[in-house]
Amino acid sequence: MSGHSKWSTIKRKKGAADAARGKVFSRLVKEITVAAKQGGADSESNPRLRTAVATAKAENMPADNIKRAIQRGTGELPGVIYEEVNYEGYGPGGVALLVQAATDNRNRTVAEIRKIFERAGGHLSELNSVAWMFKQAGHFLIDTRSIGEDDLLLVALDAGAADVGADDGMYEVTTTTTKFAGVREAFDNNGIKCEHAELAMLPASYIKLQGSEAKQCLKLMEKLEDHDDVQGVYTNADIDPKEFKNAAAG
Repeated sequence: MSGHSKWSTIKRKKGAADAARGKVFSRLVKEITVAAKQGGADSESNPRLRTAVATAKAENMPADNIKRAIQRGTGELPGVIYEEVNYEGYGPGGVALLVQAATDNRNRTVAEIRKIFERAGGHLSELNSVAWMFKQAGHFLIDTRSIGEDDLLLVALDAGAADVGADDGMYEVTTTTTKFAGVREAFDNNGIKCEHAELAMLPASYIKLQGSEAKQCLKLMEKLEDHDDVQGVYTNADIDPKEFKNAAAG
């Protein structure tokens, strides 16, 4: 078992906020639509769509909603056409942020994202100024009460997981992008419930934030996550869990 990454804590807090704001379904619909548009409706030959559909099912999205999202992506049904776009910027304390969005109006979205950064003391930056700090990887979170450490290790490593860690009541499993689907399938086949599963952009290193800078960064991430076009926000900020409570209290 390896050490727990800083991303796990932030992702759990962000995931809870997403659920509280009712944004899970809308984001999944966009992801399914974009995935189908790019790779077609066959999930067997479209790993991104397969992942999106599996995530939607795990969130109890109705099958009809999934089907319609796929059909909108392939053009079988009329609907809004979403375009993927990434925004890169810096936040309080010089931390890097990578924002993934799906939009039907690039000009509107970039203007609104820029304003969110600026109001939080950050700024948007040039293409590839931040992206090089991150690498895409499979990322799973599993409640430690649901399975023993040895049993999880056996399944995860046998399926090709790159790393397994534990902290704060959660196992964290990371994989390469090519092994993500296989590890997820292995978890499903063995009845291992994932609290969270995604192809995430994980930073190579972290910047420690405390006090006002941590609070500002958390508020910036919250505002970005609240934006209707934003699909995901990734950062290299290392923020202690107690700072989440301080930010909420403030």
